[in-house]
Amino acid sequence: MSSPHAHLYAAAGTSGLSGFFSFFRYSRRALALVWDTSRGLTIGLALCTLVAGVLPAVAAWVGKLIVDAVVAAMALHAEADQALSFASTWPVLRYVAFEALVIALIALAQRGLSAQQSLLRALLGQKVNVMILEKAGTLSLAQFEDSEFYDKLTRARREASTRPLSLVNKTFGLLQNAISLASFAVLLVQFSPWALLILLIGALPVFVSEAKFSGDAFRLFRWRSPQTRMQMYLETVLAREDSIKEVKLFGLGPLFLQRYRDIFDTLYAEDRRLTIRRDVWGFLLGLLGTLAFYGAYAWVVIATIGGRLTLGEMTMYLMVFKQGQAALSASLTAIGGMYEDNLYLSNLYEYLEQPVDPSTGTLTQGASPGDGIRFERVSFTYPGTREPVLQEIDLHLRPGESLALVGQNGSGKTTLIKLLTRLYDPSEGRILLDGSDLREWDDTILRRRIGVIFQDFERYQLPVGENLGVGDVDAFTDTERWETAARRGTADAFIERLEHGYHTQLGRWFENGQELSGGQWQKVALSRAYMREQADILVLDEPTAAMDAAAEAQVFEQFRRHAKKRMTILISHRFSTVRAADQILVIDNGRIIERGTHESLLTENGRYAQLFRLQAAGYK
Repeated sequence: MSSPHAHLYAAAGTSGLSGFFSFFRYSRRALALVWDTSRGLTIGLALCTLVAGVLPAVAAWVGKLIVDAVVAAMALHAEADQALSFASTWPVLRYVAFEALVIALIALAQRGLSAQQSLLRALLGQKVNVMILEKAGTLSLAQFEDSEFYDKLTRARREASTRPLSLVNKTFGLLQNAISLASFAVLLVQFSPWALLILLIGALPVFVSEAKFSGDAFRLFRWRSPQTRMQMYLETVLAREDSIKEVKLFGLGPLFLQRYRDIFDTLYAEDRRLTIRRDVWGFLLGLLGTLAFYGAYAWVVIATIGGRLTLGEMTMYLMVFKQGQAALSASLTAIGGMYEDNLYLSNLYEYLEQPVDPSTGTLTQGASPGDGIRFERVSFTYPGTREPVLQEIDLHLRPGESLALVGQNGSGKTTLIKLLTRLYDPSEGRILLDGSDLREWDDTILRRRIGVIFQDFERYQLPVGENLGVGDVDAFTDTERWETAARRGTADAFIERLEHGYHTQLGRWFENGQELSGGQWQKVALSRAYMREQADILVLDEPTAAMDAAAEAQVFEQFRRHAKKRMTILISHRFSTVRAADQILVIDNGRIIERGTHESLLTENGRYAQLFRLQAAGYK
């Protein structure tokens, strides 16, 4: 009967020796990554590895000289029947001093390895995390909204920042043990070449077992990425100030905590099963190594009793055989560990090699300056879905004109803005700015021309001024621009009342942080859009949903004053704010079903008029 989890072990790669060795292709890249991180520390690791690899054999050889010198001195002393003197003990003591020096150098090399590994771990962790974040900046919004991509990102972030150094440490450890083995082999072959074969036979079974279970552990890790992400999400919901209100109000704590426990129990059961199998087989196969060692032990003892070996040679061969077995076992374990590290590094490079659509746009000016924005039969379907969100959208917005988008939630209004800002490209049709397709524009130049506030704007855990400054990174710390933008967004009044003004920390994540009301946060986000003084396209997506009527009136008074000669697009469910727009589009199920001015749409007595009268009736 096949294992119920057999699919796990076939899901993430090839099997057999070819699959095993194919994963070592990342070793060279990991070494190059560590070299680029710090050449000095990498060279230091190599030197310490060389010293730590050669000196154990030297120590064993010196130990043999000590024992033989002691036996010779004892024989001489017994024959001469005279008291001990410095002259008689000096030959032994100098070997002891030499061995002490060798052991001190080994300890120094080990300390050097530990210190340099620690420093490299910090540097490399930072480098890999920066690589992951830099890659994130090149990816499209569609990739971030793809669950499979998020699994790749989760896997890369969880393990890959530590694996390159782990792989390099194991590589240097393998080199150190290989040097030690070569040194031990020179000594052991003088006793018998068969001793080397016994070493190999004793260590090989454990190596095969570890390599097999390393692959199983990795495949299990990949399979459960979605559950791991759900655990992380539940942790966030249960421990974040922006979600804890509803968790407490709706009594969600026990429900979500139980789901968190259930996921852990499932993952733990898999871990326990794999751990038990790994350790049981490791113990049983490890007995073979123990039997091989004691078989060789007996061989050396018998050879000594038979007079073929001196006591010093017996001591040396026993020490060399034991250390050689440990070095070979460590070497094979390092190879298995390198295989495992390569498996996890495949997560990192799978993420870093995620294809990115090349930005080929170079335009800084359109073919027809002053023509404004045109949507020509634009349709759009989100990746992985079949139903179009927008269908055959046609519109034209000239400089100095305002456009309002009206429609039910989910009708496609915000998606239209995502297309305008090139967070997505149309599935069909094209969007023009000043007579040129958006895809031909340089992305940086295009986005500098757009000031936007989305309905789901970000509330940065930063000081007030920097919350405004993110709207224009070139003026991120410009206090004068902060103040100007805050006045235009009507946020200046409440900011000036804060204890530290524009330097007040917002949010509760950091010390002395202050939380704002929903309406105040919305004014901050609106002011952020005004930071882009060169923007000639202003987009406001439900900009006053959390404000009272007086604040809303003040915001739109400022908006109309600032919007002169600019193209403005407003999305709102409040008809009091859209009625002044030069053009109003009513969108339903991704299609434009009505267009015109407020007065003309009321005259048509269609969907807009129906919604307007329904809302107006609520104020009577």
